[in-house]
Amino acid sequence: MKVTVHYYAAAKELAGCRSSTFEFAPESVEQIELRSAVIDRFPSLGALLGRMRLAVNGEFVDTAHPLHDGDRVDVLPPVAGGSPSVSCRVVEQEISLDEVRKTVEHPGAGGICIFHGVVRDHADGKEVSGLDYEAHETLAQQEMNRVLEGVVAEHPGVRIAAVHRVGALDIGDVAVCVAASAAHREDAFAACRKAIDRIKETVPLWKKERGRDGDARWVNLDD
Repeated sequence: MKVTVHYYAAAKELAGCRSSTFEFAPESVEQIELRSAVIDRFPSLGALLGRMRLAVNGEFVDTAHPLHDGDRVDVLPPVAGGSPSVSCRVVEQEISLDEVRKTVEHPGAGGICIFHGVVRDHADGKEVSGLDYEAHETLAQQEMNRVLEGVVAEHPGVRIAAVHRVGALDIGDVAVCVAASAAHREDAFAACRKAIDRIKETVPLWKKERGRDGDARWVNLDD
């Protein structure tokens, strides 16, 4: 299948072209796969693509909307007056830590605080071989965005980005990355801490621990 991608404004300048075509083997692909393909071809878009909206065949669609052969996808940067302060994504591939950091960098940032949530080899006194994360397709990103907007409201001037990975993760993999920048380190530290704590509390993401003995259990689910 073929998908034609059109770029506008800052996206056009970063890509260095008005449009490009991508080919995929399946009959349909998820938007996240297209975003990954765009970043692979145009690395300059990597730090900002997460803040850009996609329109499919002339209509805004949610992130769960699949792409099909012949679709036209428009990459739309934030409009004038839109806030660049918040960026969040739920992804299936390895998290680019450099991309998350660059999302919050700007000349007025005197401090950047970054949190990496990493899969460890034990939990509650038991050995763990890996984790499986599952998220609600649309509500997870919506709730994460609400959480980050709330943190920014409490700390004006802060920019914050969060990326959470889903699927099967191995020991040492980064499950979540949160980055916060501010003029002063106190706000960056506080915003980053609040963001990850609230994400873990309210975003519809579920974690299953895989034990080395072959057993597996959903965390925080009563027996």
